[in-house]
Amino acid sequence: MKLTFEHNSQTFPLDLTLTGKSYRVQMGDESVDVEILRVDAEHGQLELLIDGRRVKATISSDEARRWVTVDGRTFVLTKVSGKGRKTSGHDHTSGLAAPMPGLVRSVHVEEGEAVVKGQTLLVLEAMKMEIRIQAPRDGVVKKLFVRQGQTVEREQMLVEIE
Repeated sequence: MKLTFEHNSQTFPLDLTLTGKSYRVQMGDESVDVEILRVDAEHGQLELLIDGRRVKATISSDEARRWVTVDGRTFVLTKVSGKGRKTSGHDHTSGLAAPMPGLVRSVHVEEGEAVVKGQTLLVLEAMKMEIRIQAPRDGVVKKLFVRQGQTVEREQMLVEIE
């Protein structure tokens, strides 16, 4: 997954590659291995193993950016491609994609259903963790691309909100 990383008004390319049960994070010539040990999606908290060092991280996001705080330092990540997100004047549609490969454990909404920001739309199981996919804002489920029991790939479109 290709992202950009912003720090002190400068933008850097960042590449995340799944390698078994961890990720290889590449920024320029530097790279680190990151393993997700524990996820508390409700509170946006993670416990990670970064190059063998155990750290806690907090993640918050809007539709375009993610703020990741590790060891008191906050980093802003944005997707390079903008894939799955369309904006046209006041008409706003958002696609939510799978953050990693996994199994759709449950689907909590139907097409045409009104949802509120933060509402759990579906639950994925990945690397023995539950990942709750939540509505980024109030809206209506325009399209469901998955069903319970389906296996999904990283960045596969899951649901579209309008």
